[in-house]
Amino acid sequence: MKKILPFLSLIILASCAPEDDHSAPEETRDLAVETNMDLPAVLGLHFQNPERLVTFDKDLVLEAYVVSSDEAGNFYKEMVVQDKPHNPTAGINIKLNMASYYQFFNFGRKIHINLKGLSVGQVNGVAALGVAEGNQIVNIPQSSVSHHIYRSSEVVEITPKIIQASEFNDGLENLFVKINDVQFNKLLTIPEKPATYAAEENDEFDGERLVESCTGDFPFILSTSTYADFAALKLPMGSGNVSGILTRDFYDEFYTIYVNYPGDIELSTNLRCDPKVTDCGLASQIGDKILFEDDFSSQKNNKPVEGKGWKNIIQEGSRPWEAYTAKGANASLGRSARMRPSGSGDARSLSWLITPKINFDTNSGEALSFKTSTSLANGSFMEVLISTDWDGVEENILKAEWNILSAAYIAQSNDFFGDWISSGLVDLSCIAGKGYIAFRYTGSDHTYYNGVYELDDVIVSAD
Repeated sequence: MKKILPFLSLIILASCAPEDDHSAPEETRDLAVETNMDLPAVLGLHFQNPERLVTFDKDLVLEAYVVSSDEAGNFYKEMVVQDKPHNPTAGINIKLNMASYYQFFNFGRKIHINLKGLSVGQVNGVAALGVAEGNQIVNIPQSSVSHHIYRSSEVVEITPKIIQASEFNDGLENLFVKINDVQFNKLLTIPEKPATYAAEENDEFDGERLVESCTGDFPFILSTSTYADFAALKLPMGSGNVSGILTRDFYDEFYTIYVNYPGDIELSTNLRCDPKVTDCGLASQIGDKILFEDDFSSQKNNKPVEGKGWKNIIQEGSRPWEAYTAKGANASLGRSARMRPSGSGDARSLSWLITPKINFDTNSGEALSFKTSTSLANGSFMEVLISTDWDGVEENILKAEWNILSAAYIAQSNDFFGDWISSGLVDLSCIAGKGYIAFRYTGSDHTYYNGVYELDDVIVSAD
């Protein structure tokens, strides 16, 4: 920590603008500003009890670097700063009643913040600095901005902190981050009708677009204000990287990324990493011949699913698919299979439940049906896949080609958690050879990815 700022420097800091004009900061002046506080310490005070406000009544000054910009309209009266230009450890959202602040506090600008009279608290789930009004943080009045925020002449290059979506956590909020090897969901980039950033009919305040990983990492949401200059631009189709501010959505339901400019989304190639898909469509009716069936009623509660030819494989983590029984708002269907990493301590959980081998050459009109329920997905997800070249050996599971059965509906995070939802009758008649059907769960014990997926009434039929 740097030595205490002399009182005279604070007087100079608080007097950067003329008394009769507080509309904007004065010209940059390189004063010998010294700091006696740092951003990690401010956040430390906040995280001791995030529900309360901490108000500063002493002469405390910290330095920070601006990592947001309102030039393109995706930020409005909020300026995000972090403690260092490279390898940052702390960031905070400053609420200020000042539009077009980018003209004075531009991206990469080193600033000093006089904390006296300001408060830190939580706004929409993230740490924010502003003025206390009751038990809320409100914007610093424009007339007071120059008393609290002093810009230096130093503008530096900001190096985004490279992270993965599986690493999202409160400690990374308000940092300028970069996520590599990602792309927008393919349904958002259909060449005939690509989606916009935030100009669709259902975009009320923000456009929320699903970004998927090319490396098997978790998907995440990119948010864009409907007032952003680039709201009506079409989403890029390729894969690449995204740089922006990690924060929470307005309702504090999930992590999201806000970019400063569309150029921070570098999907520079038309090459995509979409998984291979098998799609025979939906069948009109279930066949009379049952090739495989399980409602898990013969399984033992809270024990790994076994028997009936199931292969229960843990690829990552420590939790297998288990049988369980529950009543209440999210009751099981008698006894069901579920995957739940909560309490495991696993940074990542990836578990497979695979049917016995199905012969698609000696049958016709094959179809699959099942039911799923989320009991709160919490950012985790489940897929149903098929492979006709896996040899059934666990060690070779990643050497085989697994295609997504895209016609199957799987319960989503926005489906009511207590409902059991049918997959539909998934047609498998276009598949040749012998194959395995797999239900694959991806999640972790992180707070926002430790969702529960449940499976029941699995039936594979034929004519």
